[in-house]
Amino acid sequence: MSEEAFDELMVSTDSALIVVTTAAENEQAGCLVGFHSQSSMSPEQYSFWLSKVNHTYQASLRAAYFAIHFLTADDLAMAQRFGARSGEDTDKFRGLEVHTTGQGVPLLSALPNRLVVERIAMLDDGGDHVGITARVISSETAGSFTPLRLSHVGDLPPGHDNAERAIHP
Repeated sequence: MSEEAFDELMVSTDSALIVVTTAAENEQAGCLVGFHSQSSMSPEQYSFWLSKVNHTYQASLRAAYFAIHFLTADDLAMAQRFGARSGEDTDKFRGLEVHTTGQGVPLLSALPNRLVVERIAMLDDGGDHVGITARVISSETAGSFTPLRLSHVGDLPPGHDNAERAIHP
């Protein structure tokens, strides 16, 4: 397999970026995510993949509810906040206006285009990310927008390098 060809194909998709937030045992977590998609029309379901090196992944093991915040082209600072910092040593929510759902999920007021979802399945296939399929509980939008895409963030350094994962496939 050619890794260069695979990388070129993946870059050409230019994924839209989201911020996933959750809470477990009174601990808030959130991260920038590039792997995500609608996964069912009826019932409405959404899937996203979390990196195993990520603090949000650790929280997701104990969480049932998540918020999927869709980033607009104007949300580069939020992508940097949730993508280039580790939640293990930084409170990514400090200084932000945050509301919580009845299930305790943090909703970022600055990112009004979002879903609130309930986890129905988690798949660990041995790769560096874990897939979560979730039932959509609610959706909100401020109207149409241009999404922030992977190509817009440049060489954003991750909060953790992929090689830092605790368990290798």
